[in-house]
Amino acid sequence: MTPVFPPTVIVVHPRERRAKCTVRPLRGRGDLAFCNFPRMPYDLTGYVRLGLGGPILGPEDLNCGLLVLDGTWRHAEPMERAHAAVPIRTLPPLTTAYPRLSKVREDPDGGLATVEAIYAAYRLLGRDTTGLLDHYHWAEQFVDINQELWPQTDDRTSR
Repeated sequence: MTPVFPPTVIVVHPRERRAKCTVRPLRGRGDLAFCNFPRMPYDLTGYVRLGLGGPILGPEDLNCGLLVLDGTWRHAEPMERAHAAVPIRTLPPLTTAYPRLSKVREDPDGGLATVEAIYAAYRLLGRDTTGLLDHYHWAEQFVDINQELWPQTDDRTSR
């Protein structure tokens, strides 16, 4: 029997450009729940928030729900403040495949496209990644450049 995890809650900033949103094609999946910032209709008890500056996501987080904030780095701070009560977890050092060209600010080290972060978290926690990267243009490149970090038991066909 496949384990059932709480849905991954994705909070989308209202100014996130739909054309650049990497998780938009995933709406309608049963394992993902979307809401628009600042609204939070979900109980986040037992959740961890993917972000920078916390302990590395690990086995102790296996049964936790995941909270993912989706927005540009410029909009991240108010979203993080609003969800500061949710314990933060950081992914191991990964390289994004998403091409970034900011003329205003530099992206932080370890910054990933939202779909990359969800895929990485699922893969590292042993969750089903089927279909997560199906609509992501840089899927193969992302998986390949981070190959050494994926658990050796994972089959690359799980993209």
